[in-house]
Amino acid sequence: MFKQYRIRDYDFKLLILLIAITAVGIIAIGSADSSYQNRQLWGALFGLFMMLFLSVTDYTFLLKFYWVYYILNLVLLTLVRLFGDSSNNAQRWFEIAGIRFQPSETSKILLILFYAQFIMIHREKLNSLKNILLMFALLIPPFWLIYIQPDFSTSVIVMVIFATMLFVGGLSMRIILTTLAVVVPAFLIMLSIVLQPDQTLIRDYQRNRILAYLHPEEYETGEAYQQNNSVMAIGSGQLTGKGYRNNEITSVKNGNFISEPQTDFIFAIIGEEFGFAGTCTVIILLFLIATECFLVGMRSRDISGTVICAGIGIEVAFQSFINIGVATFLIPNTGLPLPFVSYGLSSLLSLFIGMGFVMNVSLQRKEKNQNQ
Repeated sequence: MFKQYRIRDYDFKLLILLIAITAVGIIAIGSADSSYQNRQLWGALFGLFMMLFLSVTDYTFLLKFYWVYYILNLVLLTLVRLFGDSSNNAQRWFEIAGIRFQPSETSKILLILFYAQFIMIHREKLNSLKNILLMFALLIPPFWLIYIQPDFSTSVIVMVIFATMLFVGGLSMRIILTTLAVVVPAFLIMLSIVLQPDQTLIRDYQRNRILAYLHPEEYETGEAYQQNNSVMAIGSGQLTGKGYRNNEITSVKNGNFISEPQTDFIFAIIGEEFGFAGTCTVIILLFLIATECFLVGMRSRDISGTVICAGIGIEVAFQSFINIGVATFLIPNTGLPLPFVSYGLSSLLSLFIGMGFVMNVSLQRKEKNQNQ
């Protein structure tokens, strides 16, 4: 379970990047809603402890329990379906020992660990029809349990992570291109259907968010209200921002024009208070973290390590793109947190767990090179 590592082989670059982006999040949350700041701080400290522990724990040993992770994932998602709390038209949370918990966040890391080992075991016959159908069949239950919460945005993230893991795992390019030839037209057809007033594929509020993106002027006092105010807040920050916890009357944050600013629209708070410099800092930190994950995966000693790093890296990269895209009105409103920055202990702890695995993959790679 534990191996001997040298301290100089530790990925301190990734550790520093993670501490920096988490610190930015804690600071921003303190301005958005100070009542959440201490909880985020303690969550970050606990997450760092878990990450450090996992970073020196042999990931190949932990992956042996991959079926346990899959079953645990289904159990948690089923529990939230049966006993979860409803909020904002969704049933995504339930409490464990007084702690509010969101299983869809842990689902991402559990699926990454499961498929990392599954692909490793079946790598020789990964492109066989049997294995491909089996991998898709195993994805359907957790995907469906997340989708019907409803949590369309997280279900999309799960699909992107799954596709990325298959690609780096060695899926044939012929199969990938064939799949894209079917999926892209199917997506366009589905999009045209969901825009119809009598459609039943998605909820009405989800359809309205898409329409608000396409016709913002018609929904400026409704579904487009939050995003319009977010863009206004980011633009008003200009180069260096209005200052941390400023008291300006013209502040979008101080006027309470953005609901739940500590979660989905934390990027708007950063833009308003720290300006272009602050938003660029966040984007660069997240970009470097995702890039480091991909680089570690490229140098992994086995395919399971590569899949883990690719899965975590694409989660950080794609989820960051979605959150920032919503805050800047580049895409429709989805409700995804900004990794390591938005308030949310389930998301924060899951990400730190994933980073712990990435760090151990890095240590394993360096150890192997030294023994050659």
